Amino acid sequence: MRDFDYLEPTTIDEASRMLADLGDECRAIAGGTALMLGMRQRMLTPTHLVSLAHLQPLRGIDFDERRGLRIGALSRHADVANSPIVRAHYPVLASMASRVANPQVRNQGTIGGNLCYADPSTDPPGCLMALDAQVVLGSSRGERVLSIEEFLVDYYVTALEPDEMVIEIRVPPLQAGTSGVYSRFLRTAAEHRPLASVALIARREGALCREARIAVGASTPIPTRLRRAEAFLEGRTVTADIAAEVADIVAADIEPVSDTRGSADFRRDMARIVARRTVAELFGLDINEGTRQ
Repeated sequence: MRDFDYLEPTTIDEASRMLADLGDECRAIAGGTALMLGMRQRMLTPTHLVSLAHLQPLRGIDFDERRGLRIGALSRHADVANSPIVRAHYPVLASMASRVANPQVRNQGTIGGNLCYADPSTDPPGCLMALDAQVVLGSSRGERVLSIEEFLVDYYVTALEPDEMVIEIRVPPLQAGTSGVYSRFLRTAAEHRPLASVALIARREGALCREARIAVGASTPIPTRLRRAEAFLEGRTVTADIAAEVADIVAADIEPVSDTRGSADFRRDMARIVARRTVAELFGLDINEGTRQ
């Protein structure tokens, strides 16, 4: 690892100007779990690190009945998982955060840093996408708000401008009768990065689905909303056969990546299986019922 200067701004404006002035020679650092690994492997060699640790607007988790949930970008995954606010109002989000990577990463890594890294094989982006979350970006020029879909541009690429940082994540309030399930597939019990994940948020009346949002992650370059599968679910009484049909639509509508961890065909098959199990879990179905096996 090469030597670098460590800068500690105390305001968003100051941090933004440092990022703008130093350009490609610097990186912003929050928890540092991904950044330090990249630096140790010499994949990244910045001359300056701009610490966000003293930026108070990036901290805290709070909830308002009208506006919904606000998660400061410096909130650690463990903070999200253990937050009484998140567990009370968005249990699916707390459940997802409790499974991110491993205990060391959950207690050091931040949700803002996770989104900025844009690793396709991680958990928060897909779950947040299904929750219709927004990302607030800040700089010396002011703030702008993007949906998760707008923020995540491509494989390890976001819509962040060079002088911007993630300030907070906003999650709208859930309507009455809405619940969610986040599921993932790991190749082995020892692996911490999912090969496929599915987040399903649905407003329902018993087995009747009124509204649904489905996002697939980990198996695609960026999380993908499955709008055709959502439309198929809405207005239907969900059975095991319906769950299987939804899973087939999900598998047909994604463009999975192929790499050393798994082929595109394997990832498509796993997304189908995880999607079926996710629908079954949310609607309290026995996955072995019906004619589809």
